[in-house]
Amino acid sequence: MPVICVQGLRRLNGEIWIQGSKNAVLPMMAASLLCRGTVTIANVPLIEDVFCMLEILRTLGCRCDLREHVLTVDARDAVGRPVPEEACRSMRSSIMLLGPLLGRFGAAQIWYPGGCSIGSRPIDLHLGALRSLGAQIVVEGEQIRAQASGLHGARLRFPYPSVGATENAVMAAVASEGTTRISGAAREPEIEALCDFLRTLGAGISGIGSGTLTVTGGSLLHGGSFTVPGDRIVAGTYLGAALTAGGELLLRGAPEGQMGAALAAASRMGAEIAVEPCSIRIKMTGRPRPVSLTTEPYPGFPTDLQSVMLAAASVAEGDSFIRETVFEERFSTAKELRKLGAHIIINGGTAAVEGRWPLCGGSVSGRDLRGGAALAVAGLAAEGTTFVDGYAHIRRGYEDICGDLAGAGAEICLEDIDRRKEHGAL
Repeated sequence: MPVICVQGLRRLNGEIWIQGSKNAVLPMMAASLLCRGTVTIANVPLIEDVFCMLEILRTLGCRCDLREHVLTVDARDAVGRPVPEEACRSMRSSIMLLGPLLGRFGAAQIWYPGGCSIGSRPIDLHLGALRSLGAQIVVEGEQIRAQASGLHGARLRFPYPSVGATENAVMAAVASEGTTRISGAAREPEIEALCDFLRTLGAGISGIGSGTLTVTGGSLLHGGSFTVPGDRIVAGTYLGAALTAGGELLLRGAPEGQMGAALAAASRMGAEIAVEPCSIRIKMTGRPRPVSLTTEPYPGFPTDLQSVMLAAASVAEGDSFIRETVFEERFSTAKELRKLGAHIIINGGTAAVEGRWPLCGGSVSGRDLRGGAALAVAGLAAEGTTFVDGYAHIRRGYEDICGDLAGAGAEICLEDIDRRKEHGAL
């Protein structure tokens, strides 16, 4: 697996096109199982998680074609067979197949989902919601088996606004007889995108964008077309890159309406932000100002951007405080940032960051998707060369992080691991 090589201390200047949303397209792909027509999804990001979901759908008998950034899925001949263990282990999003498989075939067999090592991510809320809709579920070790003679509408109330559990509940409810009311639903834009997608295919869903969703089930879904919105986390990553390296970036295709908390944090750190429809311009002169923020469910500051803000805070002019309330292991990136000279102290769920400039190059390893991207961003503000392992994680969610940043003036590329020996990094 190649590593990311970054030559730091080069200001950014240029524009980056933001890819389609990973967290929006994956549930849409899973939901395609409910449709007995052909679904066309545009602006699909060419990332590993999409390729993995694509293989799962093909294993289940779907005819899939991905050309450029347009995906067509024909699930008319799909069959309800077990999802392969290896596919489930490779990404967290495999759990969202439970609802569609139950709704379409009355049975599902998957393995406990894998993905990033960012802390405890229980699936109790998923299973509880599906049981309330009429499913019988047995968990044996790492295997999950579910069946239902017929799903029925129900009143669901989530004690915590889980994105994945909300998605599973919505997809299963679409295939249920009767009406389902979901209270305490997650409000993330990806939920809204999934609901809009399902409505395009003929589902009856109201309350979209709120914490209470009403799903009228029982309708047969037909084919349709939908365009995936831009990825707010990828856009936020490059927002963080501009904060860290300085310069001026135009983020085309960015879903500016979904990024209020991230844009507010960037403004507090000294960035000049100009927002236009589907684009964001950021200008950063000098070092970032310190910031205090807390990760929260949407519309709060997203946990997926905590790592990149930790990198930006590491070079700020003063002390920053970042509190993580969603995934406790997100701070694992702090250990790697310290190898680059960052001064970060973790106390419970809060990171105290003493900004320093510049950081120093070195070899680091990303243990998760967002943490790996944050380390590449940190390398932009490091003197010398930074090598970032863990590209297998990063490519799960970023089409071409090196190409995007290089096109905006960064000196960053993928290198074979043997090349690090020439640089004395091994």
